[in-house]
Amino acid sequence: MNEKTGLMPTARAGNLPLDLTSFVGRRDDVAEVKGLLSVSRLVTLTGVGGVGKTRLALRVAGDSQRAFSAGVWLVDLAELQDPDLVPDTVAAALGIQVLSSRPVTDLLIEHLADRHLLLVLDNCAHLVGAVARLVAMLLRSCAQLHILATSRQPLRIQGEYLLRVPPLELPEPDGREPGREPSRYDGVALFVERARAAVPGFELTAANEGEIVQICRRVDGLPLPIELAAARLRAMSVHQVLERLIDRYALLTASTRNVPTRQQTMRLCIDWSYELCTHEERQTWARLAVFAGAFELGAAEGICGTDTIDLLEVATSLVDKSILTCEDVGGVVRYRLLDTLREYGLDRLQEMDEYAVMRRRHRDWYEQLVSELRRNWISPQQAEAKVRLEREQPNLREAIEFCLSTPGEADHGLRLAVALFPFWLSDGLLGEGRYWLDRTLNLQGGIPTVGKVKALSGACLLAGYQGDVAAGEEFAARGRDLAERLGDATSEALVLHAMGYLAAFAGDIPRAVDCLERALEVFRSERSVVRQISTVLGLSLAHGFLGHTAEAEDYYRQGLEITEASGESMYKGYAHCALGLGLWKAEPHRATGLLEEALRLADQVDDKLSAAMCVEALAWIAAADHRDHRAAVLLGAVQTRWLAVGSTGVVAPTLQGYHREAEQRARRALGDRAFTTDFQRGANLSFEEAAGYALGEERVVPSGPPSPTDILTPRERQVADLVAEGLTDKAVAAKLVVSPRTVQGHVQHVLTKLGFTKRTQIAAWVVEQNRG
Repeated sequence: MNEKTGLMPTARAGNLPLDLTSFVGRRDDVAEVKGLLSVSRLVTLTGVGGVGKTRLALRVAGDSQRAFSAGVWLVDLAELQDPDLVPDTVAAALGIQVLSSRPVTDLLIEHLADRHLLLVLDNCAHLVGAVARLVAMLLRSCAQLHILATSRQPLRIQGEYLLRVPPLELPEPDGREPGREPSRYDGVALFVERARAAVPGFELTAANEGEIVQICRRVDGLPLPIELAAARLRAMSVHQVLERLIDRYALLTASTRNVPTRQQTMRLCIDWSYELCTHEERQTWARLAVFAGAFELGAAEGICGTDTIDLLEVATSLVDKSILTCEDVGGVVRYRLLDTLREYGLDRLQEMDEYAVMRRRHRDWYEQLVSELRRNWISPQQAEAKVRLEREQPNLREAIEFCLSTPGEADHGLRLAVALFPFWLSDGLLGEGRYWLDRTLNLQGGIPTVGKVKALSGACLLAGYQGDVAAGEEFAARGRDLAERLGDATSEALVLHAMGYLAAFAGDIPRAVDCLERALEVFRSERSVVRQISTVLGLSLAHGFLGHTAEAEDYYRQGLEITEASGESMYKGYAHCALGLGLWKAEPHRATGLLEEALRLADQVDDKLSAAMCVEALAWIAAADHRDHRAAVLLGAVQTRWLAVGSTGVVAPTLQGYHREAEQRARRALGDRAFTTDFQRGANLSFEEAAGYALGEERVVPSGPPSPTDILTPRERQVADLVAEGLTDKAVAAKLVVSPRTVQGHVQHVLTKLGFTKRTQIAAWVVEQNRG
């Protein structure tokens, strides 16, 4: 039990995957990497493909979880091709939703600044420049951050410790150490372990140990080729495996003497595995390489299948041969080619002269998938569709990138980006959505089309949600110009819808109502469910802000009718939240019930943005009702939620006023010290604990005044002490060897956490704490 919160402790933070196969050997390597991490904040594991860098990094990461209070987090970069998205990918892995228009690197620095955390960046080589720039920036600004990277080449930045991952240990050619059995060598142990998986009951014996050692030596002790060779035992004997390796190695070394030995070995083993496959298996292997990361059987059949190939049977065979991996993700079976094997497959696909054809089929299939999910977005399958799109992010990025980098395909990219808009919005991927919409719009010609209007309207909305009203107005103006040139009512309504929401974000509620009502007339005539529900919920919220209770409730009921008829839950939650926000002053008891139901629905579909808004409004109600301890805890909890989604808080000026009023009321009633105690206690709650507390399902037990380290992180307390000494941001930055901008961020955090508005208040608080 947590003494501060009265709640059961949550699981240690992190996102490390479960091992699908056992980890064999490398005890000394694990110890060495852990030792390096204890003296360096950046360790990079280098080595050839297939040497086991990723498995070693994951083992070290798993063993180190207790050493990092903020957890161990894995970022797999293997599937990412665009270096501009490296910061976004890291943010997504950390659970940070980029909702503001601020640079993602700033959000990462803010999130990681005072967290004692290990970040594992896997497969950096193809993005080494972008990764190196980000890592250097993070390490300069985040004093407690440690990074473990894997790459075929160093990042080459200051402070980097390199460890070249060696092949697995094997007996020397002239014999093993006296008294040491072959099974005690890591390479042999791995072969035997994987052989047992392929052939149950397989054992290392005096009769086969010599040939097993030779097999391991032939592949230079590299884990991937060892596993591929062991998988051959399903159809061959140990002796036959060795004979095949000897024959192929002689041919390979005779023709590629200028290639480094271990690169020859890797190519040898993959070539050999390829040639042992049937024609259908080879063809499928090459075609499956078009997928970025994991994929499902249906996608493989739709993209790579032919009338003559049974994809399930071939995929099963490739799994048996250790070419494909197979895992169950939430009850769905997904396949994956290891990075090295995918690169090989893409080479073969080029040789088959099918690369462009398969990339286009991949794009077409995912464009159709997104289109179908978009059509059924308001349906009982909504939550399932959202999860599916989350799983398919790497392939969706690959499909859009193909459209943007291939002449004549830009229109497909625009359609994909427009269709993904509601997913980006609901999943909090506002920054990524703007990134793709901007790129697709930049490739469009001057001819006005409805697709361009849709893209500009979507970009306008995303900018508005990020608080970037100026950019939103620019997108709206471009969209309005195109709509007028088209003379199309639907296009004009799309722009009006975006302008209505943008006006609400800017605080011009009457204009918001005017734009949304004009848009709704058109959407009703064309019976567009998604556009209708979005518009009526915007009108419910706007009329609530204006005090037009009857109108707000009427639009709320219209929204509920649509959601209940369709069986969806996300927009139902939005409806409850919108009316709750509109009624919280006039009918706080009813608004509480609406917001609590909206919070439950938001947590069911993992909608962090909507959940934060609900907790925010419940804090206002608590403050107005003089439940000051509850208000302070909820204000602290919602600050953590806003920061986690990359936002500084509510965007609309009206809502910002409600937030300030609630904080001032609670602070006046409790006093600075008690308010700060409860506020920080709320900020320390996990998402689950905060939701439980907001819903009255868990309670936070008040305790005595916190110590200064309970209120601020160590770095924030350090900054506060220097501010109390009268130092400017520039002077503090020089003293701490960080940038003035980083100091500004810390000072803002201190002000927010303590509920202050001036630096002099920080100084007074520090003096008071030191006296205590």
